[in-house]
Amino acid sequence: MDKRNEIIRVATQLFTENGFESTPISAICGQAEISKGLVIYHFKNKNELLREVFVYITHIIEEADKNDQHVTKTENKLEAMIDSIFDGMTVPEHRKIYQFNFSVMVHPKTRALLLDLIQERYLGLQSSTEEVFRALGYENPEVVTKMFIAEIDGIAMNYLLNDGFPIEEVKREFAKKYINK
Repeated sequence: MDKRNEIIRVATQLFTENGFESTPISAICGQAEISKGLVIYHFKNKNELLREVFVYITHIIEEADKNDQHVTKTENKLEAMIDSIFDGMTVPEHRKIYQFNFSVMVHPKTRALLLDLIQERYLGLQSSTEEVFRALGYENPEVVTKMFIAEIDGIAMNYLLNDGFPIEEVKREFAKKYINK
């Protein structure tokens, strides 16, 4: 692994464990066994490193959600998409990453730093999801998509912040709601 990617990997680990504000560049350097100069060479500052960590996290989330891409029948696409979303968020080793993802998206300072990346991710999700609802003949696919994404975000937040959250039962009810319109 090259040094730039190693810095991103270590920063992701430390940011998810300690938070962005509480992780100094020196801790990243120590863990990655590199100099501060090398971090500054690759990233102008800690804020730029956070942006790269967010891009890395987005890649992890997108990879986890790709399990529905093999489905070609429209009727099965929504079910596969729901399975993929829930399966991706419940990967045990991704739990802290998803928790950190939520925290940086809602914290005013980090949200401001990442707003363009957050919007880009949302628009991609909005577009692909709306396409599925439109193909299934939903009356107002744009609004249904916004509701769907908002519900997923709420479910994910509750699952990630509350041990013992009945994710499988919630998934079943959620799927019934949208698949059996």
